[in-house]
Amino acid sequence: MSEQRHIVLTSHPPTGDAKPSPVNWGAPSPSERGPLIGNFHDASKRNVVGAHSGAYGLYRALAIAAGTLDPVHRPDLTNTAPAAKIGPHPQWSDPSKIVSLDPYGAMISEAFVDELKTGLSIQPTIAITRARIQLPEFRHAIEEGRLVPDGIVLSQSGEASVTKAALEPVWYLPGIADRLSLEEGNLRRALFEYTGGMFPELITRSDLKVFLPPIGNITLYIFGEPEGLSDPGTKLTCRLHDECNGSDVFGSDICTCRPYLTHGIEECVKQAQDGGVGLIVYNRKEGRALGEVTKFLVYNARKRNPDGDHAGAYFERTECVAGVQDMRFQDLMPDVFHWLGITHIDRFVSMSDMKHDALASQGITVGERVPIPDDLIPPDAQVEMDAKKAAGYFTDESVSQPADLTKTQGRGLEDY
Repeated sequence: MSEQRHIVLTSHPPTGDAKPSPVNWGAPSPSERGPLIGNFHDASKRNVVGAHSGAYGLYRALAIAAGTLDPVHRPDLTNTAPAAKIGPHPQWSDPSKIVSLDPYGAMISEAFVDELKTGLSIQPTIAITRARIQLPEFRHAIEEGRLVPDGIVLSQSGEASVTKAALEPVWYLPGIADRLSLEEGNLRRALFEYTGGMFPELITRSDLKVFLPPIGNITLYIFGEPEGLSDPGTKLTCRLHDECNGSDVFGSDICTCRPYLTHGIEECVKQAQDGGVGLIVYNRKEGRALGEVTKFLVYNARKRNPDGDHAGAYFERTECVAGVQDMRFQDLMPDVFHWLGITHIDRFVSMSDMKHDALASQGITVGERVPIPDDLIPPDAQVEMDAKKAAGYFTDESVSQPADLTKTQGRGLEDY
């Protein structure tokens, strides 16, 4: 293994030739913007705070400590270019439009050839590939006639062809602060203090404006041709979904997450078959970004409520445990739509006013809003749905009106 080189923390920005390469956020090309350099073996070149790969950066550190990974390993990016072209779009050169991801993150191997040859650690933060997906719900929809295989978008065996993109978070701190109406200094101090001082450069290096936070990524599933996403003449159906491991993966019936996700996927398939494009945006924001431990604590508190599990106490129990009802910060969510060049969504498969309003605030218009059909709501998830509708979530005549919020509903913890 190569000799390890240690990063040195600095208490103030360097001067003269020691200054790292500037980052001109919102520049119209990657060369004008400049690379994001995360070198650990040459601290003077670093122009970002944090490490690549989000939370997986900690596993990298563990692998180095265990002696299984060379600390100066540089990725071989041969043949890793995107399988589909996204952008560039006009939104990429507006510094106010994209503040939480690097729009040029998929272009590293072609945009910074010379810099990579010198050994700079410039890593892609976006990857785009193609795949097929299978869902049991596809087979059911085919059997019931809701989906019809066409051999292109959906095969006879029930596989759907998709373009997939994974996007790691890249935060431009001045832009994040402006989007959230904060002072940049206050934002940096909060990030430093309430992560236990994990990133001292947030305080000591005011010259470094880009932060690679240790959080989850975004995954996109595109049905149909990706070029249609930015074409106003191509109809777009979109499901914007925040992670729910218990339901999405394991089918827990206490919420509507998987049924709504698969309903959104089905609508995306039909839109692509009709000449349009479908888009699933999957955000890693488990439990409203409160985490799965907090989510399960809230489940216990709800089920053990002496008055029963009812819609009137649904959000209250979350706030009692977590201190807030929601930490997803939908204000940052539209960035991925700007990256895709989307200005209008024809069919938005979501009942969330927070998501809708966040898109509208960034100039992205929405046509039809599509609620989850009543027959897809699991019985034990009716409490959740009633609470959301009473809290102002969108609905229409196809969805039943919320029940009496004081009425006891759902099963107790002993029933699980």
